[in-house]
Amino acid sequence: MNTEPEEIQYAEPLTVEQAIAHLKGEDTSLRFYAAWWFGKFKVATPEIIRLLIAALSDETDRTPEGGYPLRRNTARALGKLGALEAVGALIEALGCSDYYVREGAAQSLEMLGDVKAIGPLTGLLDDGLIADSYELIAQQPDASHPYDSVLEALGTLKAIESLPKVEAFLKHPTPRIQYAAARAMYQLTGQENYGDRLILALMGPDLQLRRAALMDVGAIGYLPAAETIALTLAENSVKLISMKGLLEFQVRNNPEGARSVGAVRVMDLMDGML
Repeated sequence: MNTEPEEIQYAEPLTVEQAIAHLKGEDTSLRFYAAWWFGKFKVATPEIIRLLIAALSDETDRTPEGGYPLRRNTARALGKLGALEAVGALIEALGCSDYYVREGAAQSLEMLGDVKAIGPLTGLLDDGLIADSYELIAQQPDASHPYDSVLEALGTLKAIESLPKVEAFLKHPTPRIQYAAARAMYQLTGQENYGDRLILALMGPDLQLRRAALMDVGAIGYLPAAETIALTLAENSVKLISMKGLLEFQVRNNPEGARSVGAVRVMDLMDGML
């Protein structure tokens, strides 16, 4: 899901030198923009990565409510830049008081794919579970952590040791978190019943939730969802992104690549939507 502020998407372009100068400067709005810019355009040098890691502990850019805008953009950018040297700092950022910093850190740790993040990410799930059990605490929905991003990261990281805790979130009252748990459970077990739960979500009454489910089935490359994706009541642009995920999975995991039966099936459905 795109969490970038709308005003940034149409901001003035920068040169690399200007962006570095902004990130080193004292103007918090320019530093905020520069951190976003590096991630958006995937510009990285050792100096840029060093500056971004340092910005993950910034105390100057603070909202009246206590949030850390610069840290949010920095956490997201480091994953997009493939900055493996930032894994330790991103793990530390999972403990930040700002929900959106934790969300960005979880998303970047998923992108970076380092299994050292599994324990700390699973620890965030523990806050939603009764101690020493795999049951959700009674006072759900608990919105204290970005559980959807954490669950998605654990699925991508193949965190088998976290499976019982991930499974507990299938019962979470928030549908988006249920979908993230189903997505992760499919990645961890390969069992189709979890993918089928997402197919059912594609037929739900809420557009936002259908969009979320489209992203989930695309992310796991769940081929049985292909025809349902094509019929889902959502924008073709979103459905094509989901289909692209299925196609990439088929090409990547089939010896025949783009000529495989599954890939051809998906491409035919995509052609019908264009």
